Amino acid sequence: MDALHERTAVELRDLLASGELEPAEVTEHFLDRVERLNPAVGAFATVTADLARERAAALQEAGRPQQDRGTPAPSGSVWGVPTGDKDLWNRAGVPTGFGSRAFAGLPPAEESDEIVRVLDRAGIVSLGKTAAPELGFPAYTEPAGAPPARTPWDLTRGAGGSSGGAAAAVAAGMLPFAPGSDGGGSIRIPAAACGVVGLKPTRGLLPAGSGVDSLGGLVVNGPIARTVADAALLLEAMLPRDAGGGVAHPYTLRAPSYGAGAYLAAAQRATLLASGDGPDPAPGGGRARIGVTTSSPWDGFYDIAVSPEARAGLDAGVRALTGRGHDVEEMALAEAPEYAPAFRTLWMGGASAVPIDDPETLDRLEPLTRWLIRSGREVPARQLAEAVRTLSGYERSLVAQVSAYDAVVTPALALTPRPVGWYDAEDPERNFEQQCQYTPYTSMLNVAGLPAITVPTHWTEPTAEAPAGLPMGVQIIGRPGGELTLLALAAQLEAELPRPHAFPL
Repeated sequence: MDALHERTAVELRDLLASGELEPAEVTEHFLDRVERLNPAVGAFATVTADLARERAAALQEAGRPQQDRGTPAPSGSVWGVPTGDKDLWNRAGVPTGFGSRAFAGLPPAEESDEIVRVLDRAGIVSLGKTAAPELGFPAYTEPAGAPPARTPWDLTRGAGGSSGGAAAAVAAGMLPFAPGSDGGGSIRIPAAACGVVGLKPTRGLLPAGSGVDSLGGLVVNGPIARTVADAALLLEAMLPRDAGGGVAHPYTLRAPSYGAGAYLAAAQRATLLASGDGPDPAPGGGRARIGVTTSSPWDGFYDIAVSPEARAGLDAGVRALTGRGHDVEEMALAEAPEYAPAFRTLWMGGASAVPIDDPETLDRLEPLTRWLIRSGREVPARQLAEAVRTLSGYERSLVAQVSAYDAVVTPALALTPRPVGWYDAEDPERNFEQQCQYTPYTSMLNVAGLPAITVPTHWTEPTAEAPAGLPMGVQIIGRPGGELTLLALAAQLEAELPRPHAFPL
C-alpha cells in the first residue's frame, strides 16, 4: 500500500470505512508528517496531538458508520480522516490565536464554532489549528511573532492567505484536505499559491459559513484539497444532511443545492452533468460555453498586470478546455470604476466591527490591521450604506455577465507566489495595493456571491529554490449554485494537466 499521505482523501475515507485502516494509524501517520515538516512549512499554528489521538481512539471505540450493514460510508462522511481547524475558528478547549500576537495567552473557548461542530459530526480528526494571518485580513500568512506559512514548492515564498496554513498543509501532505474561509479570496489565493484545489461555494450554500452573517455577505467557508474529488468530498462533509438526505439549512439563506453525493459524482465523472440531478444541460449536451478574461474591477484603480507565468497558466487551462470540446471565447468584464472605492469602504467597515476597544490591544496589532480597523471606524454610516448599495449593483451586473456563459475562466493569480516579506509591513496603503495587484480576480466573487474554484494548470521553469517550478493556475467562475459544473470542469483540467510531482517535500 502507498504511504498514507499519498492516498487521496476519498481513498482514505473508503479504506477507513471498510476497516482496512483504523483512525489511530491514520492519525499517527499524519501527526508524524506534521512533526517533521511543519518547522519548515509553518502550516500549523497549534498542533493538538494528544487531542487528536483521543479523538481517533473514541471514533474507533464507537465503531465506523454503517459497518454492520455492509454498506459504504455516506458520501458526506469523512469518518476518521484527519484535517485541521483554521486558527480563526474556536474549538472548545483549544486556544485560538487569530493569527495575532495581540491575542496570545487568551483562554480557550468553551464552545466550538459551528463549522467545527459540523465537521466533527461528519467524523473528522482535528490535528490542530492551521495558520492564518492577523484576524484573516491579509492575502498572505506572515503573522508578526509567528513563522510564516510557506508554499512547499519554494520555501522562500509565501503560501498566500488567509487560509495559508490549510493550503500549505495539504500541499505538503500534512493533511489530506482542510477547510478554509474566504472573504476576498482566502481559499482560492493560498490554494493557487500552493498548487492545490480551492473551492469558494455560492453564498448561502453552507449553513456554517454561509456568508449571510458577514457585512456585504463576503465570507463563506469551503474546502481545500489536493484533488478536485477530495475537495468535493470535503464540501459534502460541510453540508449537514437531514434524515432524507437533503441539505439541512435551519438558520441561513438556502442557495441551490443537490442531493447527497452529487458534488463528489461530478468531480469523479469529470463531465458536465446534464441529468435532472445536475445543473442545466450545457449547450451541445456536455459542451460548455466558457468565457475567458483577464479583466478585473481593479483595472484603472491600481496598476494591474498579468505576469507571463500567470498568462502561461491561463493559456494551459484554455488549451485543455478547448481540447475537451468546449466552446471557449475571449470576453471582457464591463468596466466598473465604482467597485474599488466601494470595496475598500466595505472591507474597512467590516474591520471596524472587530471587538477590540482597548487602545493597548489595538497598538499591538500589525500596521495593516490597525489601519483597517481605525479607518473603518471613521467611515460615516452614509458612506458605508452607499458602498453596500454600489456593490449590490455590481453584484447584479457581474451575475448577469457570468450567467451568459456556463463558466468564466480567469488567471487564479496575476503574479507568481510572492516572496516571504514582499508585502510592505509599514505602509498599509501600499500593502493593500500589493494584495490587489497579486489577487485582482477574487474579491469580486465574494461581492457577487458566485462560486469559484482554482486549479493548478502549469508549473514554471525549475530553479534552485523551486526544483519542480512554481504552481500557476486558473480560476473557474460559475453561475449561482453552479458548483457541479465547476467541479466537473476542474476535474477535466486535472485529468489533462496533472501535477509534476505528488508532493514538493
